[in-house]
Amino acid sequence: MTPRTTVACDAEAVARAVKRLAHEITERNRGDGIVMVGILRRGATLASRLAAAIRESGGGDVPIGTLDISSYRDDQKGAPGDPRLLGRNVPFSLDGRCVILVDDVLYTGRTVRAALQALSDLGRPESVQLAVLVDRGGRELPIRADFVGRNVHAEPGQRVYVKLAEVDGLDAVLLGEAPSR
Repeated sequence: MTPRTTVACDAEAVARAVKRLAHEITERNRGDGIVMVGILRRGATLASRLAAAIRESGGGDVPIGTLDISSYRDDQKGAPGDPRLLGRNVPFSLDGRCVILVDDVLYTGRTVRAALQALSDLGRPESVQLAVLVDRGGRELPIRADFVGRNVHAEPGQRVYVKLAEVDGLDAVLLGEAPSR
């Protein structure tokens, strides 16, 4: 961490948020054949954690898929054919299913818009619900999460960094300066 980075959530707070999200998802859906699709990278990791928490609480097994939305973005990051694209792995049909779309941070809504477009290319879900670990506000599109682990206030010049042990070696939510362009 740099001196200009502050901790918004520590590892315990992240664990509590995941457990609460899993409980809320189970409560709302009553185990009715949900599937989870995590947006790569940290959304996919969170989807795995949520599915494990649902299973541990007796909610049954939840199929998990992953989605790379790079080629669906409207900001020219990850154009089609980009060799850095990570691909998708959704080994089940979305048709008629309740899809829980999982991401780490909800900010402008553009990532979710891209993910919804990508999902529509894969099938026709009965419904799509959005679960995010952090909602920082500042929407540019009319998108709202159904399940929020934590609301974090960040100024426009700040960035929210979600760190997960599987990817980053630690669990935390940090506030820091946005990188200069």
